[in-house]
Amino acid sequence: MPDLPSSRRAAREPTHRISTGIPGLDDILDGGLTAERLYLIEGTPGTGKTTLGLQFLLDGIARGETGLYITLSETADELDAVAESHGWSLDGVEIVELANDDALAPDAQQSVLHSSEIELGETARNVMDEVERIAPVRVVFDSLSEMRLLAQNPLRYRRQILALKQFFSARSCTVLMLDDKTSHSDQHLHSIAHGVISLEQIAKEFGKERRRVNVMKMRGIRFRGGYHDYVLDTGGLRIFPRLVAAEHMREFRPVTRSTGSDGLDALLGGGLVAGTNTLFVGPSGVGKTTVVVRCMLAALDRGEAACYYLFDEGMGTFLARAAALGMDLHRHLESGLLTVRHIDPAELAPGQFAQMLRDAVEVDGIRFIAIDSLNAYLQAMPGEQFLILQMHELLAYLNQQGVTTALILGEHGVVGEGGRDVDLSYLSDATILLRFFEAAGKLRRAITVSKSRTSNHALTIHEFQLGAGGIGIGAALEGFEGVLTGLSSYRGKTPMMARSDDA
Repeated sequence: MPDLPSSRRAAREPTHRISTGIPGLDDILDGGLTAERLYLIEGTPGTGKTTLGLQFLLDGIARGETGLYITLSETADELDAVAESHGWSLDGVEIVELANDDALAPDAQQSVLHSSEIELGETARNVMDEVERIAPVRVVFDSLSEMRLLAQNPLRYRRQILALKQFFSARSCTVLMLDDKTSHSDQHLHSIAHGVISLEQIAKEFGKERRRVNVMKMRGIRFRGGYHDYVLDTGGLRIFPRLVAAEHMREFRPVTRSTGSDGLDALLGGGLVAGTNTLFVGPSGVGKTTVVVRCMLAALDRGEAACYYLFDEGMGTFLARAAALGMDLHRHLESGLLTVRHIDPAELAPGQFAQMLRDAVEVDGIRFIAIDSLNAYLQAMPGEQFLILQMHELLAYLNQQGVTTALILGEHGVVGEGGRDVDLSYLSDATILLRFFEAAGKLRRAITVSKSRTSNHALTIHEFQLGAGGIGIGAALEGFEGVLTGLSSYRGKTPMMARSDDA
């Protein structure tokens, strides 16, 4: 009488998780891989499969577990060179080369039987003999393309992989099988493997290539689906799990804090609120960065740690301009309270930037974040819709952490209705509009708050100036019409703010 499912469950030993050696991948897998199972790691050449396999084995060595690397395509010297490039030592990792000099010797060739029939069986036996000899806990098999070529037909290939799977399972091995996807239509191993992890490399027309990982299948465990960015650099693979804001809830008090400008506080209905984000919108040169720096400086003076992500201009220009307007940031940089990071969007993976923000908040304790600007950040994204989705999760996460966030979005043109690369106004908790307008033959600036979800903000439009004292905000422009369009007409006696060039 066959065993009932309930009796098989009772006899089965409880499964446990083991780390992949990559913290980001463990996070995606909600704790790591289920032990004593066979997994497929697939990807085209250059995606980092070998590096991932080595990280998996080295993690096991650090935990006192025996590791075996079976290679049909690379030599032990090539594997050691890969490890050396990452600063690793392969001491303790058993490396077995199945394509060695003996297999290539003329005496090893025969013509009575088809060579593939002999070689496939010998390869499988050699694998089993080495596993019996070493008794590894973790195994990396590199690569399946060689096995596929030896099998020559799908049925033999599937049967051989099934036999290896049963063999490894009986010896309590956790196995990673690497496949370089030379056969795009091959789905045989997807059904056999306990889990499938796909690595991809996408070349861009300009800038650094993008790499992303997708867990296509994982039996019996929860995992975070979809694509996750990763980089292959010195030290191995660093994977950045896709940010899901709902997983990072935190209690905080939504306190209203001053921007450092009485006029701006009055416009906002008190100031900026912790746990909200504010969008600063306007054409180039109108003063968006200066207003954000004024708000950030007030936070720094209160003792709040801040981080400014600079996409557009150089750090030297940024600091010099702030100092010229009476907002010296050097003392806060020297104290470590302020961090300014210059970001090159051509070299940045979107998930990498999201991870930078998470580390800033969770590791460095940052309470004020400025992103300057979203226009440049858009260039790091595959498309506008992805920027909106990513920013939705980012802003929701920062809000839940109680961080005050300032976002700068540039508009095209100087006067009139300016065009935008992307519209994120519906994601913002508050929106501050800055505009140029003409008065008495001179170019002037105007500011207003068009939206605030947290306060009863003013609906008036005011002139503002940039000067040695930072920013100054004048009276409401009650005598003007059409200021926000840049095509203003004068209808009253509103006095203009005095300027040095008015004399």
